[in-house]
Amino acid sequence: MTEPTTARPADQAVLVLEDGTRYEGRAYGARGRTLGEAVFATGMTGYQETLTDPSYAGQIVLMTAPHIGNTGMNDEDTESARIWVAGYIVRDPSRVVSNFRAKRSLDDDLESAGVVGIAGIDTRAVTRHIRSAGAMRAGIFSGADASLTAGEQLELVLGGAAMAGQNLSGTVSTTEPYTLPATGDRVGSVAVLDLGVKTSTLNFLAERGFDVHVLPQTASIEDVRALAPDALFFSNGPGDPSASDRHVELLRASLRDGLPYFGICFGNQLLGRALGFSTYKLPFGHRGINQPVLDVATGRVEITAHNHGFAVDAPIGEVSESAQGFGRVEVSHYDLNDNVVEGLNCLDIPAFSVQYHPESAAGPHDANYLFDRFRDLVIASKENGK
Repeated sequence: MTEPTTARPADQAVLVLEDGTRYEGRAYGARGRTLGEAVFATGMTGYQETLTDPSYAGQIVLMTAPHIGNTGMNDEDTESARIWVAGYIVRDPSRVVSNFRAKRSLDDDLESAGVVGIAGIDTRAVTRHIRSAGAMRAGIFSGADASLTAGEQLELVLGGAAMAGQNLSGTVSTTEPYTLPATGDRVGSVAVLDLGVKTSTLNFLAERGFDVHVLPQTASIEDVRALAPDALFFSNGPGDPSASDRHVELLRASLRDGLPYFGICFGNQLLGRALGFSTYKLPFGHRGINQPVLDVATGRVEITAHNHGFAVDAPIGEVSESAQGFGRVEVSHYDLNDNVVEGLNCLDIPAFSVQYHPESAAGPHDANYLFDRFRDLVIASKENGK
């Protein structure tokens, strides 16, 4: 049952979008002010994975599912060491926590992490507005900042940075390299460029028999070569791929070295750029765990988890020639909702990528086989090199 919208002054909060649209509700999580890009996520579960996904850095995330928080927060389902969202929007936060693994409430973790949120607003109306007008800069104001005038709040929102053109990899990446040993039958080693990598990604790679060498986003081609890895992996991450020229050059050098490559999400966009394609910003992006994607090779439709606001501009249904001299390339997957490119496959070099998240911990797991495909690619590449 929705609680009354009348709030005590100390609990008032307001969501302000850059076009001047305002939604009044009540404070949730930490009190204060936060700025970021307002986006919506359509998953009915998995809010803990969403909150701790580094790809959401700089974004105020609205959950379209109306009731959030009933399973609380635990210590097993986090995708990184902290909550990354810039702000959080829910309609009806759960008043109780009911799960045997719960250690804390969602509200407790938001408050301790300093994440400013808002509850009690019509999230369906906000979602429809963003779908119509596009993702945009926004701010949540509560506590003392709720007393600012509407004009002052809007001025602060308009002074915030737009997501286009931002390189956020340095914000979320590890600062020091580290290694996870293989937990399955060892097949080799993989260098992982951490652009905002999720814990489950590293675990899945280790389970496929890889010693996983995680490198900070500042790594150079010399750093990669010093490891003598059997393969290279670029992770998911936040920001605009057009602002990551250094990572593109690192990838091109690795592809010329003949390293097998697998990229997820941001790693897909960077492969597209390395091959010579451009990228562009989607109107409101894909975020959630229910996106239908067609695997062109098999005709199989996968229900997949997404979190991206940018996409690769590549032709669907034809084989292209890489403008950077890497041979033939095809779009391997595309979204059935809007025909957005969701995967690339190189036909003349050992490299492929997908835009969605096959490591999705909250589900679905339709695309988990891609880690097996990567393992097979590395094994075949090693055999062909002998």
